[in-house]
Amino acid sequence: MTSADVYDVRDPERPGRLLAVERDTLVPLLRARPDEDFARQTAACPGWSVRDVLAHCSAALTRVVDDRLEEGVFSPASNDRDIAERSEWSNARILDELERAMTEAGPVIAKAGGALDGVGLGEWVHAGDVREALGEPGAYAGAGLPDALALLAWLTRERRHAPLHADLDDVDEPLRLGDPAAPRPPARYIGQATTLVRLYAGRPTTGTSYELAGAEPAELNIFA
Repeated sequence: MTSADVYDVRDPERPGRLLAVERDTLVPLLRARPDEDFARQTAACPGWSVRDVLAHCSAALTRVVDDRLEEGVFSPASNDRDIAERSEWSNARILDELERAMTEAGPVIAKAGGALDGVGLGEWVHAGDVREALGEPGAYAGAGLPDALALLAWLTRERRHAPLHADLDDVDEPLRLGDPAAPRPPARYIGQATTLVRLYAGRPTTGTSYELAGAEPAELNIFA
C-alpha cells in the first residue's frame, strides 16, 4: 500500500492527535511566556495578536465540544465576536479553556464523519502562527507534521482541490494532493514540507525557497 492509498482513507483519530500534540507542547510553552508576548502581532493573521489567535482557537474548539455550530460560525464576524467575548479574560484563563478544548474536541471531531476534520488542521496551523509570532522554532513543523500532511492530503482530495504532486525535500515519499480525477494534469511542487503547509494554509512564504508549476499559490489555499 502506498502513501497515496493511505491518505485516501480517513483516519478519524488524526485531528485529535494534532490537537493533543499542541496541547502537550504549545500550551506549556505559552504558560511560561510573559504577558507582553501575548500582545505580539501575527504575520499570518493581520490585525490579530497572539492572544487573539489563541482566543479564537479556544472559542472554536469549545464550540465544537458544546455543539454550538450555528449558521455563520467561523465567519470573520463570528470569530471577532468570540474574541471580543474573551477580551476581559486573563491570558491564563484563555489557556485553560484552550487546553481543555484541545483535549475534549478530538473525540467529537472523530465522530463527525469528516465534517470537522478541517477544524483540527486549522487549529494546528494556528499553533504555527503563534510560534512564528513568538520567534519560536518549528512553526508548521514538529511532531504533528506527518499527521498534518496526511490530513491535508485527505482534505484536498475530499474537497476536490486541484491535483498536485509534491516532492518534499524532507519526506521520503511523494505526496499526492487534490482530486486525482480532475480534468487537468497535476501541478508539481518541490520544496520543504513546511512551505507546502504555508501555501495550502495561505500563510506568508517570505524567506522560503520552492518550485511550483501548473498552479498558482492562491489556488492551493484551503482556508480561502
